[in-house]
Amino acid sequence: MPEPGSLVDRHVGFVQALREAGLPVSVSEGLDAARALAVIDLRERESLRAAYAATLVKKPAYRPGFDVLFDLWFPPSTSGTRAQRAEDPAVDLAEAPVEELRDRLAELLAEGTEAELREFAQAMVERFGRQPATPGRQSWFSYGVLRALSPETLMARILQQALAGRERGGLAEKTVRQRVTTGIRRFEEAVAADVRRRIAEDSGVERIARSTVRPPLDQIDFLRLTKADLARLRREVYPLARRLAARLTIKHRKGRRGRLDFRRTVRASLQSGGVPLTTHFRPPRPHKPELVVLCDTSDSVSSFAHFTLLLTYALREQFTRVRAFGFVDTVDEITRFFQPGADVVEAMTRLANEADMVRFGRTNYGHALERFAERYGDAVGPKTSLLILGDARSNYQPPALGTLRALASRARHAYWLNPEPRAQWDTGDSVAGDYAAVVPMHECRNVAQLTAFIEAIA
Repeated sequence: MPEPGSLVDRHVGFVQALREAGLPVSVSEGLDAARALAVIDLRERESLRAAYAATLVKKPAYRPGFDVLFDLWFPPSTSGTRAQRAEDPAVDLAEAPVEELRDRLAELLAEGTEAELREFAQAMVERFGRQPATPGRQSWFSYGVLRALSPETLMARILQQALAGRERGGLAEKTVRQRVTTGIRRFEEAVAADVRRRIAEDSGVERIARSTVRPPLDQIDFLRLTKADLARLRREVYPLARRLAARLTIKHRKGRRGRLDFRRTVRASLQSGGVPLTTHFRPPRPHKPELVVLCDTSDSVSSFAHFTLLLTYALREQFTRVRAFGFVDTVDEITRFFQPGADVVEAMTRLANEADMVRFGRTNYGHALERFAERYGDAVGPKTSLLILGDARSNYQPPALGTLRALASRARHAYWLNPEPRAQWDTGDSVAGDYAAVVPMHECRNVAQLTAFIEAIA
């Protein structure tokens, strides 16, 4: 880590690191944070953290990444200052047998404070975290610490000591288990934080910041989603489905009037000698629109396809009728796999094994659109919103623009969501520009852009 400059330099670097990690921080918010520093005690590190969090963090989902970067840019200590603290209890632990260290960790997990646990974690990283350095590789790891102390194996010992003479399985045991589980997680986080700090000292804080912090969930590219990301996104899908349904319903009602209200019209005409100068209409009956989802399920957009299938599953509860179709180089209706009450993971597994969406395994939008119009063309009508999801890369096959134009003309609304960056449209085998001339195409790489699309169509 380079020598710390002025507080202004560190502030500017920290704010820039937040932006690079995907946290939206405007110039005015950065200035607000700088003003907040003038009214707090800078010697109180947690006050500094709270001031930055209050001015820069907009959502709870952004907080984990913020905390990691804060610990890198404003570490609780450095290796040099720790070496000068002769009274530091960690020095006494440098030569203690491992079993004594495990006993000490068990005490801290049961009754230790946050500061004591953090100090112990730093000492253990100093003792067990260093690995033989090799050119171009980091020399600090959490694995050595956790392997040496095995904190997860201390539960039985702690329970035996804490519940001596008391009945097992009751409230007391549950309380101790919860406290120890929380302590183990805090210890592991403290070890990981100190490892990151030491790597930053060796390699530079900017480098470790870029490689350590993942973007917030709503900023993660759909094409790079992991299984863990998809599991977390399930909680985001249902609010988005409700908002999308509401927006499409508003679009459906816009400019539409109900039937003529004859009685009110005649009553109003009495004021003009029986001439119906003003006509009155009944309000249109509220109803949910119909939705047809056409989704590219090829390997090139597999993560995006998984997310869109989650969205389709959630949309089934919001619309009068939802029909979903998947395609690679031919098309099949996949609505049957997403019946109400079905497990979404099981549904996607069945879809992959049973759906007829592949002939030769190479994406062919033109053939898929033609087969859709031939087999399922009646699914699109004047009450239908057509939603197409895919990257518009058709392996240099004919795009069947006429077929798409006919489908879009029959639908009440048609939208295309493309998971690729706009700069990559019309490169290689992409025909995004041709399709966008027929159906409005929106870049949709993450949840934030999907949310913006939903707001834009209102």
